[in-house]
Formats: sequence, C-alpha cells, structure tokens
Amino acid sequence: MTVAEKILNLRKNSGLSQEAFAQKLGVSRQSVSKWESGSAVPDIDKIVGMSEIFGVSTDYLLKDDEAQPSCSSSDDTAEIPVIAPANEIAEQNQTSTERKRERKKPSVKAVVACVLALCIIVTAIGVPVHFGGIKETWWAINGGKIDYPYVLVHGLGGWGEGSGINGAVQYWGATSGNLVTYLESEGYEVHAPSVGPVSSAWDRACELYAQLTGTTVDYGEAHSKEHNHARYGRTYTQPLVENWGEKLNGGQRQKINLIGHSFGGATVRLLTSLLEYGSEAEQAVGGEISPLFEGGKGDWVNSITTLCAPHNGSSLINVMESIGSVAGVENTTDMIAKLCFIAAGVAEPADGVYDFMLDQFGIGKVEGDLVDEAIEKVTKAGNDHAGYDLSPDGAAELNKTIKVVEDVYYFSYAYSTTQAGTILGGQVPKLSTLIVLQPTALAMGSYKGTTKGGIVIDESWQENDGLVSVISAKKPTNDEGIELEYDVTKTEDVKDIERGVWYISPTKDGDHGTVIGLGGTTEKTNAFYIDLFTLVDSLKR
Repeated sequence: MTVAEKILNLRKNSGLSQEAFAQKLGVSRQSVSKWESGSAVPDIDKIVGMSEIFGVSTDYLLKDDEAQPSCSSSDDTAEIPVIAPANEIAEQNQTSTERKRERKKPSVKAVVACVLALCIIVTAIGVPVHFGGIKETWWAINGGKIDYPYVLVHGLGGWGEGSGINGAVQYWGATSGNLVTYLESEGYEVHAPSVGPVSSAWDRACELYAQLTGTTVDYGEAHSKEHNHARYGRTYTQPLVENWGEKLNGGQRQKINLIGHSFGGATVRLLTSLLEYGSEAEQAVGGEISPLFEGGKGDWVNSITTLCAPHNGSSLINVMESIGSVAGVENTTDMIAKLCFIAAGVAEPADGVYDFMLDQFGIGKVEGDLVDEAIEKVTKAGNDHAGYDLSPDGAAELNKTIKVVEDVYYFSYAYSTTQAGTILGGQVPKLSTLIVLQPTALAMGSYKGTTKGGIVIDESWQENDGLVSVISAKKPTNDEGIELEYDVTKTEDVKDIERGVWYISPTKDGDHGTVIGLGGTTEKTNAFYIDLFTLVDSLKR
C-alpha cells in the first residue's frame, strides 16, 4: 500500500473530509488532494502531524507496509495457554534467567548504536533551535538548505541583461547603478531576462518559461491560431536556473522567487498560474504540448513580488484614448511604451538597434526609425499585445485566467507620486515626480469615467505613480489580500505570513521608476532589495 493510499484510507476511516483534514493539519485542501492522488509527497512535519491525528506511527505512513502493526490480538484469535509440568517450568525459568543475563551484556554494536541514537536525539533537539525545525535538520544532514534564485522581470518597454541596450543603461538599477551586479556581490543568484517589451502577458510568460528551462518558446497551438501568429519562437540552449523544479538535497524542490516590475507583475503571475493549473485550451487541442500548459508545477515557485504592477490595468490607457480621439493619435500602446522607456531611464525608445522580440509576428531587432511601425504591426493584429492587457478591460479578462497558487507567497508594493489637490480636487503630482511623468500623473489624478467593458474609474483610481494607480498596484480586485500597517520587509514576525494571500505593504513615496532605482540613491535602492530578499529567504519552507 502506497503512502497516498494510506493517507486516503486513514482520512476516510476517520470520517474526515479533505477540507476538515486539511484544517486539522494546517494545510490547504489542494495539498491533501495532491497527497492522496500521489502527485505530491507530504513533508516530514506533516507526516508527524498525520501520525498524531490518526494515531499511527510515522513508520507506518512512510514505509510500504500493507497494514498497521498491532501490539494486541483479538479474543477470537487468542490461544489457550497450556500448563507444563513443574520440572519443565523450572528448566524454562532457568533458561529464561540465563537469557536475561546474556542480554545484560551489551555488545560493541549495541554500544555504537546507542551512541548514534543519542547523537540523533541531541541533533533533533538542538538543531531545530538554530535552523527552525525537523525539515531544516534533515536538510542540514543532507547537504544544507538550498538557495532559491531571484528572477527579475521588467515591465512594458523594458529589457533585461541579454539586451544590447542594457550595456548602456541598466533597467534594474537605472541611475543608481547595476542592481543585478550588486545583489550578486552580496551572494544572491539573480537573473534579469528579457521578454517581449510590448508583447502580451501570455507571450511574455511563455518566453520567460523557455529561458528558465533552456528550451524553445512555445506560445501554444490554440493561442497562436487564435491570434494568427507563429507557434514557436526563439530557442534557448542553456537554462537560466539549473535544476529548476527538481528535488535536490534531502528532497528539497529547486524553486525560484519571481519579482515583476510594472507589466512584469502580470507576466510572473500568469507564469505561476500556468505552472500550477495549466491551460485547458491547449490541453484540448491534443498532441504534444509545452510542459508549461500541463499544470501541476505550482510548487516550482516560492514567492511572487510585484512592484508598481497594474494588476487591474491602468486608467492611463483610458486617458490616452480620450486624448488620442481629440488629438488624432490612434496607437495608444505606442505612446505608453515610449513613456515606459523614459520611466526606465532611456531618453529614446530605440537608440540604435532595439530588440522587440516579436518573432511570433516576424519582428526581431528593429532600427530606430522603424519602432513605430513595429509596434503598429502588432497592435493592429488584434488584442495579443501589452496595450490591451494593460487596459482595465483587458486586465479584467486576464485576471479571469490568472489564479492564485496556494503554495506561493505573494507580496506587492505600490508607489504614489501624487497628493490631494487643493483647488480643483483630485490628485496632483508632487514636485519630486519625474518630469516626463508629471503630465500623466496629473491626468490620471483627475480622470473619471467608465470603460467600454463597464468598469467604473472613480476617485479611488486617482492616486498614482505616474503610470499606475495605487489601487491597481496593490492586488488584483478579486484576490484575497491583507493591507499591512508596516513595511513587510521590516518585520521579524515572518512566521505568520501565509501562502496564497497577498501581503500589501504600505504605499511608498515615489514614482513608477523609483523602485527600479531611477532618480534614487544607490544606498536606498540597494537597501530595499536587500530587505526584500532577506524577508523572502526567511519565509517558512
């Protein structure tokens, strides 16, 4: 009988539902379901908890025994004792006494075994005090606790380490210095991949998965047919993260921590959701599909942190559409992309050659004068681009696809560069706001309206960072979240942080570029990420 079968039988025999059992054990119902289906194995501390709930030994749960060993027999099977003659009894007693004497003489093996047992007991008691529990003790014996790499994902119009533009200006760090290099010097494994700067969240998630695994980008047959572009993109021969998803020292899963700035937030959320739940549309097509669309890999991600992310879209899209209808501007995505370039510290979107990574549309590296044409080609092809996903209506559709994964930690940071207006009301930009973002901050701070899809943009959307409303940056509307009264990176009480729930730090002062180091001091920028990484590394595994 397998571990999965034993858990299922014990739960049912105890009259517990999966939900009731999960509550007793302090886990999610999905975890219980995975254990009973055999798709996941419970950790050691959960095995201990089960043994207490069901009244069985941990050995029974862990070993492939058919039945729980019993120390007693029933009355029906008990044998009637036979009384032996007195001389036989005396002989038996003498033999028994001799055996007892022999047992009192410890062998060398017994002594060694006792010493080892004592060492194990001392370790089991002492090590958890320093390492946090039974699992940490087991990991320490098997090579130590593994590190989870950090993957930084840029927003609209952005770029990563592999882009040529990064040699002149780093997206992560901007004017405060190369953030990736600094974090690596502090001992962290950090990656900053490039994904399509104006591509949709779906396409970006597929590109990110291919880079992490060292495979060919597969946008999915169903998705590609729906949006009339090629199914496959670039091939990456080396994975960004070695052994991602595999079990290493003591059964530890090699996970990653995802950090998404701006539209990178939607990218990392969608990637994680697809890892766990897969894609029904792609599965329905049949044939060979990308492992990304199969699901069952949500535990490959340890945490998600979003920075100034438009979870519910940006009202700036609606503002731009209103301005565009008057000024004759048709492509709002082009306008937003250029603003994002500037917000990341680049004066011109395509200084020289810029890689749009739009291989699925037949567009790769583009010369400066052809940037507008490249963006226009994609945006006119349909809704498979960032401009639509960034709109409140597009974000609402995207959020129907993205689900929270119960095994992942979620954190969000919103920034505000506006304050209440004294004359006209609404929100007005602070003097510290990046000059190019002051007009957009002012426009968003006064905008009200209703989207084509019926979403009401009211006063609650007016406070913003120049590109994204604070209310949108906190969390997706329908997800569960906890607004903290303190900065989560400063708390030492991390044991109370749960998976599958958004933890929203108090709104920080700054505009859309502040959090990636644009216009800020090197010390302040670096300190934020060190605090964040320290927090994430201290979370319960």
